[in-house]
Amino acid sequence: MTHSIRRPTMHALAALLTLLMLAGTLAAPVLAATVIHFQRESYNALLIQLRKGEVHAVVLHPQGYKAHVSLENGGHMTVTYKPSEVAALQAQAHAHGSSFTVASATHKTTATHHKLRYIAGAILIVVIVVVLAVLLVGRRRALAEEEDGGPATGETAAAPPGAGVS
Repeated sequence: MTHSIRRPTMHALAALLTLLMLAGTLAAPVLAATVIHFQRESYNALLIQLRKGEVHAVVLHPQGYKAHVSLENGGHMTVTYKPSEVAALQAQAHAHGSSFTVASATHKTTATHHKLRYIAGAILIVVIVVVLAVLLVGRRRALAEEEDGGPATGETAAAPPGAGVS
């Protein structure tokens, strides 16, 4: 009778572990896709790329006088500019069809921390569910052995003292 109980629970545990691995596999590309690596370029290189129409978008960050540039081929670069060059840069971007934006001074690192907290919380919940499932399987197995009349802990019953002495 224990054989029929073990098989469905083992299948359920295997399915749960498969789902956990699938969730981890699907979450990795989502997290990796949010990271963009900017390469350093000179201001003159940016002007040349603007004239050629290779720039998709320019975002100025006035706090550090840096511009983040997205290229049409999917690349990204960081350019340092002088405050006096902003008007010329904006004119070049609009003349060649690139979007031009000035970033606000909001701090965005909290969104990443919240995202990581949600991911850690989800992993913790999944681990708790797996531990509860394993404990439930063990408890059911112990109850099934008690119903069959066997020992619950798997130990053999000890003979009374002096019974085997002749």
